[in-house]
Amino acid sequence: MDPADNPTDTLLARARAMRRDPSDAEQVLWRHLRARQLAGYKFRRQVVIGRYIVDFVCIDAGLVVEADGGHHAGHATYDARRSADLAARGFRVLRFWNNEILGQIDSVLGRILMELE
Repeated sequence: MDPADNPTDTLLARARAMRRDPSDAEQVLWRHLRARQLAGYKFRRQVVIGRYIVDFVCIDAGLVVEADGGHHAGHATYDARRSADLAARGFRVLRFWNNEILGQIDSVLGRILMELE
């Protein structure tokens, strides 16, 4: 078994903490994704996949949705590697800037829905 398939207690604890303290953009997006509100698709938030914690995931569709703040601007290489690792596990990754989520939620939801269908 690949050690990356067995999340550590540290990652699980961090994911729980992140669920308790979401960013404003994560709160807004979660209001629209929770309880199968987006065309009946089930999303989970702050989920450990391998050695990463993803913001939102629809397991059935193999789709990860990330809400990126300003701190991600300098992490293009890390984000690309992370996306490639998730792709190797069968997940597509959609990234949105927090300001997109906060200011254009209908457009963001439309793009997510297009990716799901």
